[in-house]
Amino acid sequence: MSASNATATGINHSERITLVRFVGLYSFLALMILILGSTIYFKLQKDLMLQTKRLELEEYSKELIDGLKLLHIYFDRYRTYPRNPMYRSAIYDADHIQIFSTLKYPEGVQLEKVIYTTDGVIQYVHVLDSYYLGAKYTVVEIDDDGKWFARTWRSILIYGGLFLTVFLAAGVMLVHLFLAPMRNAIHLLDRFIKDTTHELNTPVSAILSNIEMIDTEKVDPKTAKKIKRIEIGARTISTIYQDLTYLALNHKIASMNHEVDLSRLIKERIDYFKILGESKKISFETDIQNGVKLYIDENKIARLVDNLLSNAIKYNRRGGKIVIRLAPGELLVKDTGIGMSEEQIEEVFKRYKRFDSGAGGFGIGLNIVAMIAKEYDLQIEISSKKGHGSEVFVKWRV
Repeated sequence: MSASNATATGINHSERITLVRFVGLYSFLALMILILGSTIYFKLQKDLMLQTKRLELEEYSKELIDGLKLLHIYFDRYRTYPRNPMYRSAIYDADHIQIFSTLKYPEGVQLEKVIYTTDGVIQYVHVLDSYYLGAKYTVVEIDDDGKWFARTWRSILIYGGLFLTVFLAAGVMLVHLFLAPMRNAIHLLDRFIKDTTHELNTPVSAILSNIEMIDTEKVDPKTAKKIKRIEIGARTISTIYQDLTYLALNHKIASMNHEVDLSRLIKERIDYFKILGESKKISFETDIQNGVKLYIDENKIARLVDNLLSNAIKYNRRGGKIVIRLAPGELLVKDTGIGMSEEQIEEVFKRYKRFDSGAGGFGIGLNIVAMIAKEYDLQIEISSKKGHGSEVFVKWRV
């Protein structure tokens, strides 16, 4: 399983996703309301048209019945079925069998109805009180000119479009209104994080500087162990501080790209994190080729490497191992930790995403890795299996 060219997901992007999802759902509901309203309106217009036409067809039907009555009485004298250029007609017996028809579509007759449209014609059915020529039903038919249909659809499109526009505009206003408290809360949280990290920098730097000046060989083992714990804690806080600072300032500080000696930098970062690894008795296996260089901002590639090493320690088992290999065009960081499922790998680069609440951290490390990878066109590939550790490959063009 691999995740390539991962993208960062910031606050603005999250807001856009929320906005798109809300507007999408809102639009779907508005469309459903519009379709339902249009269907009801269409049916009402059709019924209105049929009721109007019914009056006309009832007159034609009376004329037909009078003609049938006359033909029935004087059948020996007149044998011609009544016809009128204004309409077409047919007669049926009580068993719905056609006796005679001049209809355009006799196969579409529905004797159980009174008036209806079918195949571009309007048909009106009348049940006779008296049987003339054996007929129980008369059907009168005229062409449907379709004017009501065009007029109805024009109204639906015009007023439906206006309704949808107003509805969507109201939806956008509502979502901005609802997002405002969340946006303000996130802004306050960001400001709090910036202020907090700024205040943490000075004391953490002072602690690390003073610890480095202590000669642990001259103090007793118990004191040296306590000093080591203090150093581990201070370095952990320092790593978190650097990540939070990067998130807060990465868009404001221009990248200072130059040719970085990756071999040297990675060795330095491994030495830094070995102290953190010692707290879990994690061993490091390295295979770093000398002279591997990359044109990049040194602080950013340091953040990328630091987060990969930090995660490898954080999610490793006690007494585990971390393998770091560097070759031209590729960096591998492999651990023997808890591993991830395929579903987790798909979401691993999302900001604040954590799969093990007991491992600590804020879920921002791999998001920072993804941001840096995207900026410099680095390819990130992760392969992992639950309970069997993870391998993270960083690849670039040489």
